[in-house]
Amino acid sequence: MSSEATLEQTPTWIVASVCSVIVLISLVFERALHHLGKALERRRVTLYEALLKLKEELMLLGFVSLLLVVFQDLIQKICIDESLMEHWRPCRGGNEASAAAHYGAASTFAGGGRRMLKGGETFGHCSSKGKVPLLSRHALEQVHIFIFVLAITHVVLSAVTVLLGLLQMRKWKHWENSIQEEGSTAPKMIKRVQKIKFIQDRCKGREKVAWVIIWMRSFFKQFYGSVSNDDYVAMRLGFVMEHFRGHHKFNFYDYMIKALEKDFKRVVGIKWYYWIFVMIFLLVNITGWHSYFWISLVPLSLLLLIGAKLEHIINKLAYEVASKHAAGQGEGGIVVRPSDELFWFHSPRLVLVLIHFILFQNAFEFAYFFWTLATFGVNSCIMDRPGYSVSRIVICVVVQVLCSYSTLPLYAIVSHMGSSFKSAVFADDVADHLRGWADGARRRMRRSATAGDAAGCLGAERSLEGRSRPDQLRSISF
Repeated sequence: MSSEATLEQTPTWIVASVCSVIVLISLVFERALHHLGKALERRRVTLYEALLKLKEELMLLGFVSLLLVVFQDLIQKICIDESLMEHWRPCRGGNEASAAAHYGAASTFAGGGRRMLKGGETFGHCSSKGKVPLLSRHALEQVHIFIFVLAITHVVLSAVTVLLGLLQMRKWKHWENSIQEEGSTAPKMIKRVQKIKFIQDRCKGREKVAWVIIWMRSFFKQFYGSVSNDDYVAMRLGFVMEHFRGHHKFNFYDYMIKALEKDFKRVVGIKWYYWIFVMIFLLVNITGWHSYFWISLVPLSLLLLIGAKLEHIINKLAYEVASKHAAGQGEGGIVVRPSDELFWFHSPRLVLVLIHFILFQNAFEFAYFFWTLATFGVNSCIMDRPGYSVSRIVICVVVQVLCSYSTLPLYAIVSHMGSSFKSAVFADDVADHLRGWADGARRRMRRSATAGDAAGCLGAERSLEGRSRPDQLRSISF
């Protein structure tokens, strides 16, 4: 019996047994996700929404798997010249070796020793034309597995990063409770900010050093005690005085955690344009380039830059407070002033986009390393030289730890030093009502604008009726 037997030659008990095991595993996994979702829905709605995002990613993976299965025969029937196989290869080797590795010992079944029902027919289809298949069945299965490993790795590492970051920020809850117990009236808090080391440590001798030195301080500060108690007190006071003046019992810690969980919902997903980066990374994996080692330096460099920038924002806020206090500007000068101008391109959201990219690219490095290790072995040429491989995985671990314990907590608090606050300040039902009210107000504005145009320009009424409504409303956003 052929090793590639179809269902016609396979005993029914084997088919039924294999299908039963697969269905059982799928049902157990689905029920586990269902019960986890019920538990999160009662306690953490934002984490429940992140779980829904995970289900969307799994559904996408299932659809990708279906497409690969349906079109695998069609892909294998695409024939190309064998000379094209010698360009942009991840491993060096002779023509015979590469053909045997890529097409699964094609010479065996091409010679007629044994007939593989699918692979042999496909190879024979191309070999009769003096060409080779575009992608073998075995290579197609490996690509399929890699896409699955990448998506799962990204979701898992994103969850680990946020959970470790939340664990690191647990001590902030004690700081918040201490502020609530001591009383947080404005005069008392302002007096406290005057005496704390937030100003003394970060601004000592600042007027005597160059801005390059300040950036160097910010760079190294992210590696130890990135957010201190004094930093928390000062930025909490600035946020409350800017957005909730008169409500000094506002729980800033709970607000930050809810906002971080909402951001996690965005981070756990894989944006469509990230798949473009995956294709580029796969394209440049060429022998001798050591591409993945150089690619691994990108998230590390970005992470260090973001950490330095966030620390620099804290330093800048402290410097502004110290300057206003020295000028005798009274109570208003002792409070940090949140502003979008502190951030790149005046956009605090840009930091989250960069962190999302860092986590995705770091997940790609992890996924590719372990996938190649499990699929090809440690001695395979596709693993690259040991020095480069070990360096890559060390860099990935450093990025993961630094992002969890330093950059993410920094983002969690510094991102609220912008000019606006996030919807996490409201309860979930209130936020939903506000969104509904805003959508209704926007629709009323559209209708009133349309009515005003019709009243002012009666002669143009018919032309307005044929105009595309979405084009008129494209400039309005919420």
